Amino acid sequence: MGRLARVLILLFLPLCLHAQDSIFYRRGDDVTLRIAVIGPGNELYFWWGHIGLVVEDNLTGRSWFFDWGVFSFDSDNFFVDFAMGRPTYSCMVSTAESSFNVYFRTNRDIVLYTLDLPPQNKEEVLRFAEINMLPENRDYRYHHFLDNCATRIRDILDIGLEGRLYAHYGEIPSNFTFRQHVRRHTWFNPFFDWLLNFWMGQVIDRPITVWDDMFLPSEIGKLINEFTYIDSLGRERALVSSVEILNTSIGRPAVLDTPRIQWPRNLIASLVFLAALSFFSIKIAGERAFRMTLGLTQALSSLLLGIAGSMLFFMQFFSDHDYTFQNINIIFANPLFLLLVPAGIFIAFHKDEVKRQKAIKYSKFFWAYVFIACLLTVPIKLLPLFYQQNQVTQVMVIPFSLIMVFLLIYLDRRLGKAP
Repeated sequence: MGRLARVLILLFLPLCLHAQDSIFYRRGDDVTLRIAVIGPGNELYFWWGHIGLVVEDNLTGRSWFFDWGVFSFDSDNFFVDFAMGRPTYSCMVSTAESSFNVYFRTNRDIVLYTLDLPPQNKEEVLRFAEINMLPENRDYRYHHFLDNCATRIRDILDIGLEGRLYAHYGEIPSNFTFRQHVRRHTWFNPFFDWLLNFWMGQVIDRPITVWDDMFLPSEIGKLINEFTYIDSLGRERALVSSVEILNTSIGRPAVLDTPRIQWPRNLIASLVFLAALSFFSIKIAGERAFRMTLGLTQALSSLLLGIAGSMLFFMQFFSDHDYTFQNINIIFANPLFLLLVPAGIFIAFHKDEVKRQKAIKYSKFFWAYVFIACLLTVPIKLLPLFYQQNQVTQVMVIPFSLIMVFLLIYLDRRLGKAP
């Protein structure tokens, strides 16, 4: 939900300083405030969209885009801070025209929501924006769910509404969890949908409120468009006076209204692959082809689960990525999987029968451990304290590990050794 803006910062920072002279001291009657909701982009970190505050100076006709989602890969320690779960984002301002041109060129939705706020409330919003633009305030510790570009806009709106937005939405239960919201946006890419779901722990499966839903730009757009409030004169007013669609993306995957139930598809895909592997190994392949196929299958699958498990281990125990904490997947998918990689290569290619046999024996025990550990996570998560929506991982790992045990036993017998 952040966006790369280093070019815009360099080009328009002088204009930003001029913007402070021309906007921040205007009266509320002299400005128009809009919320710009930007649709998903190509890169993974753009899949959840973006949002900003547009301030139009009615006296000069110039418009400015206030952006709380600016980061740069070139900044000092960006990758280290990101890996540790402590990324720093910034609040910057550029001309609205220049910002929108970027989104036009990258085929992203652009929708503007014009706000109907009393003049004095607009001035409060502008003062808040001015304070955020100060060098000592513009940088903040970014959090994907609790403090991002969208939550900053949500909080700005609540200031302009004198707390009415939170009062209305702060206690209403959401229809989804954070995990389900994430998966509404990742469904079209099976690999990253599975990987992100694997890394996310129990903490994002807990009930949230509609207020929390507004960590997503699109949720803010939807909710403010239906929000009404009572002004100081006792009149009911719609927060949004008009909606303008500046651009509609072409050919992008839709954001789902309801998260797709993915685990049956993963289970079917896993069973089809395992059936094909078993049929080839038992009915078609000769001894050498069977051994090489099984060894390479183990090496590649272990490499994937080992890398994913190692990153989960690091994020869970050594970083501030709190949305990975309390993740039950670590029990059966962890750095130990990397030890299966050389064992798989030994099974496939090593000519020494003794070492190859040791690799088969070790692999059997390890896959049995994975099967039992993953199977145990099914009843464990029935307890509310340990509940986690990790079915997409379980339905792939449980049958895969079981079949690997049986195929290794079969290979052992085929090579003339006792299991």
